[in-house]
Amino acid sequence: MAGLQNDSQGDLPSQILQALSENEPILSSDAFTSTKSVEVKSALDRLASRSMITYDTIDREEALLEAEGLEIAANGSHEARVFEALRQAMNGLTVAELETAVGDKNIAKVGQGKAFKSKWIAKGKDGRLVASTDSINDTTREELQIIQNTRTHPDSNVIKDLRKRKLVKMQKVISFKIYKGPKFALEIAKEETDLTAEMLESGAWKTAAFKQYNFKALGADQHPGALHPLNKVRHELRQIFFEMGFEEMPTDHFVESGFWNFDALYVPQQHPARDLQDTFYISDPKLADRPRAESDNDKADYVSYWNNVREVHQDGKYGSIGYRYPWSEDESQRLVLRTHTTATSTAMLHKLAQRKGLDGKPPPARYFSIDRVFRNETVDMTHLAEFHQVEGVIADYGLSLGGLMEFMTIFFGKMGIENLLFKPAYNPYTEPSMEIFSFHKGLNKLVEIGNSGMFRPEMLESLGLPKDMRVFGWGLSLERPTMIKYKVNNIRELLGHKVDLAFIERNPAVRLEKD
Repeated sequence: MAGLQNDSQGDLPSQILQALSENEPILSSDAFTSTKSVEVKSALDRLASRSMITYDTIDREEALLEAEGLEIAANGSHEARVFEALRQAMNGLTVAELETAVGDKNIAKVGQGKAFKSKWIAKGKDGRLVASTDSINDTTREELQIIQNTRTHPDSNVIKDLRKRKLVKMQKVISFKIYKGPKFALEIAKEETDLTAEMLESGAWKTAAFKQYNFKALGADQHPGALHPLNKVRHELRQIFFEMGFEEMPTDHFVESGFWNFDALYVPQQHPARDLQDTFYISDPKLADRPRAESDNDKADYVSYWNNVREVHQDGKYGSIGYRYPWSEDESQRLVLRTHTTATSTAMLHKLAQRKGLDGKPPPARYFSIDRVFRNETVDMTHLAEFHQVEGVIADYGLSLGGLMEFMTIFFGKMGIENLLFKPAYNPYTEPSMEIFSFHKGLNKLVEIGNSGMFRPEMLESLGLPKDMRVFGWGLSLERPTMIKYKVNNIRELLGHKVDLAFIERNPAVRLEKD
C-alpha cells in the first residue's frame, strides 16, 4: 500500500487508525516510510493504552553500502575496471599506464590482485599486463546492486564477505506489525486526566472516560546530584564507628612534622620510608617548630615528651635498647605531606595521657579518623600517590591481640566484608603487627585491606601513658573496601581524572548491606 505521510494535515495516531480500517495487519515500515520509528512507537503506545490497537515489535538488520560499495555499484568493481582497461588496450599496459587508464592508483593496485586471482588478466612476455579472457561477470557489482535495492541478499555469506571487505555495513531497523484492538475506532475519544470539583458537582464524572495510569512510563530525568562512591562508603564507615562508641579525631592538616609523622611513632630516622622515594617533603618552609602546648600549664609536658622520644631513639628507654644512632633534631622537624593519619592518633593519645580519672589514670578512649594521606608511590591498578586512610585506635586496660582480631572481624563484618585473613607483619610502632586480607571477586585474588597491631610500650610510655594501658590500632584505605563493594578492578577509575561520572550517578545511595 502507498506510504502515508505524517504531515500537518493529520496526526499520526489518526493515520494509523485510518490505515488499519483499510487493511489489517499493517507494517509500519510499509505504511509510514518517512516517519521515524520512535515517533511511530509513541503513537502506537498512545493507542495501545486505550486498547484501540495492539502491535508486535520487529527487530531486523539491514545491509547498507559503504562509500566504496556505492562507487562499485555505480562504476564496477576494481578488478572489473582493471580488466576493461586491459581489454581495450590491444597491446596491454604497463603498471604505470594501467594506473593512468583506470584513473586511481589504489583501484589499479587492488584490482590487479583480484583480477589475477580470477584469471581475468595475465602478464605478457614483455612484462606488460594483458586481458586473458574475452568477457567477465562482475559478481561483486551485481551483489552490491542487489543489496542496494533490497537491503539484503539471499546468501548471507555474501554479506559476510562484503562486510569483511568494508563494502557493506549492517544497520539495526525497528518496525511494528499493527493490529486492531478490542476498542478499535476511527476517532480517539477524549480522556480526562484529572477528577475536578466541577465534575463532582455536575455528576459528569459518572460518564467521563478517564485516562488509565501507565505504570511503565518513565519519569522525566531530574538530573539530581550524586554522591561519589567514596563519600557513600565514608558515611557508612563513620556511622559504624559512632555505633561502636568512637570519637572522631581532627585531621584537617595535611602537612606534619617529621616528629609526629615518624619519630613519635618510633620510626628510625634512617628508615626507608623517609626517603624521597616514599615521602613528599615540603620545600618552603622546610622545618617546623618543636611540638608546643596550647597553654603554659602543659609546656613542661611537651618538653618532657620531646626528650623522651629523643632518648628512646638514641639511647633506649622504658625497657628498650633504642636504635643507638645520633638522633637529629633537624630531621625531626622536617615538614612532610603526612604519609598516614597515625600522626594525629599519636597526638590524641598524648592529650589522653594528660587526662586523669578519679583513680589518677587516663580513662579508656576510642578514636577514629577518615582523611587523605600521601605516598610517593608508583601508580598502578591498586595504588595511588594520594588516597584516603581510615584509622582507629582503642586505648584501654587488659587489651590483647585476640581482642584486636575479634574487633576487626566485627568491624569489617558491619561493612559486609567477611572471611578475613591475618598475616604477621612488621611496623616500627606496633608489636605484634598484622596485615588484614580479604578476597576480591573482581580481581579474583586476595587483596590487602588493612594493617593493625598493638602499640609498642616504648612509644606509649614516652607519651606518658601508664604501663598497664594497652592501645591497639588499625588502618585501611577507604578505596580498597570501596573497590570490593562496587567491584571496581582499577583504583584509577574510582579516584582521579579517569573517573566515569555515569558510574557515580548510576550507583545507589547506600552500598553497605546490613542484616
